[in-house]
Amino acid sequence: MPDRVRGAIVVGEMKPFAAGHAGGRAYRALRADAALLGVSCIWGFTFVTVKLAVEALPPFNFLAVRFWVALAVMVALCYRRVRDSLPQALGPGLLIGLFLFGGYAFQTFGLRLTTASKAGFITGLSVVLVPCLGSLLFRQAPSRPVLAGVVSATAGLALLTLEGSLLPGRGDALVLMGSLFFALHIVAVGKFAPRFDPLALATLQLGATAALSTLSGLAFEGLRPVPTVVWPAIVLTGVFASALAMAVQNWAQRETTAAHTALIFATEPVFAAAGGYLLAGEILAPRGWLGGLLVVLGTAVAEAPRLRRSGRVVLGSRPGQLGPGG
Repeated sequence: MPDRVRGAIVVGEMKPFAAGHAGGRAYRALRADAALLGVSCIWGFTFVTVKLAVEALPPFNFLAVRFWVALAVMVALCYRRVRDSLPQALGPGLLIGLFLFGGYAFQTFGLRLTTASKAGFITGLSVVLVPCLGSLLFRQAPSRPVLAGVVSATAGLALLTLEGSLLPGRGDALVLMGSLFFALHIVAVGKFAPRFDPLALATLQLGATAALSTLSGLAFEGLRPVPTVVWPAIVLTGVFASALAMAVQNWAQRETTAAHTALIFATEPVFAAAGGYLLAGEILAPRGWLGGLLVVLGTAVAEAPRLRRSGRVVLGSRPGQLGPGG
């Protein structure tokens, strides 16, 4: 039989297998995207959940309990990996945890004074701030897409926060400071994560944040008993939005692309606005929605160059990975 014919027969026989293999990959990618969308939804809804919780429990007390719960779950999930990586990763993990604590502390206090909807969009600015910080720290001129993203996000921030004054409200300013710390967190993770086990590094961050929150609670609030009404928020933020979300993200990002991941996570502020409306009756005016759209657009534009260069996202490379909403 001529090679040409034999080749045609072989290709014909392999088509069902190839199609099935491609179909399997497509199904896994679709399942991973759906899981990441679920994580983004949980993170978005934690904004209003935390806002309601800190009305009954002081912020540092809430953060302490939340992160001790998250730490316990993570240690149970990956104890051996944490134990094996502890000597090498301890210093970087604590440093990254310091930035993470700063982000949550400012954001949680800010949530007491602003709406969950605004906080969700303002927190999204951390992704735009990352290349700006990178330019300052590493003396690299920002690219045109980054500059365009900064302009868009800044305009959106102004529409969201400047109401009859050239200064943002106190709560918005606190959340913005939290975004700056989250951006520092992203930069630090980008520097250290490639050298260490990502789950072990994430666990150390949780431990550092839990310890710093406890010390701050002792210094400024005193330790308070956790009201029964707050425990659902602690379970949502500590178990689902922190520990399990990281485990799901670690699995899902092996099956999908960085572009899909970034696009899906851009929906987090939208879920924050939905949660604010459904659970707290918050309503964003058209001006606020336009501002939020410009923030999300600016984030996407600023991220575009990185996504073209890399086919993956490092676990912990964005604050949302720990659920910045709460």
